[in-house]
Amino acid sequence: MGLGHALLGLLEVGPKHGYDLKRAYDDRFGQDRPLHYGQVYSTLSRLLRDGLVEVDGVEAGDGPERKRYAVTAEGITDVEQWLRTPEKPEPYLQNTLYTKVVLALLSGRDAEELLDTQRSAHLVLMRELTKRKSGGDLTDQLICDHALFHLEADLRWLELTAARLTALATVVSP
Repeated sequence: MGLGHALLGLLEVGPKHGYDLKRAYDDRFGQDRPLHYGQVYSTLSRLLRDGLVEVDGVEAGDGPERKRYAVTAEGITDVEQWLRTPEKPEPYLQNTLYTKVVLALLSGRDAEELLDTQRSAHLVLMRELTKRKSGGDLTDQLICDHALFHLEADLRWLELTAARLTALATVVSP
């Protein structure tokens, strides 16, 4: 997700200070990866430069002045275009896990052990996400479902690759 588009979308609800934008983003999208303030303000600076947001007001405080930002008409158009544009499906053809399997085979290391270790890590994360999903609200359930479906696909790939290790070793051997 483009951070700029997410911030523009949040500003469509109404003008906000950078601090409020960070909090709104973290509440909605950043539970596992909260934004750094620097990310928010550097993105706001870029959006301001590009005419997608404007300063809606400035308030004096104990520290630096607090700017309130609002989305411009151009910013709204930009968000509308972004929302209508489908995300490119990622085929994952350059996968780190695949690279590790091939390198393990090339070096004579135990690729099956590598796959077993990865499978265990996936299962641990899947259990954590399932627990989080069961206690979460609808937004948490949806984001956990998304992650779980991807992890399930990874597990299917791990099983298929384990079943084909001997053939793969023959194909990748020097």
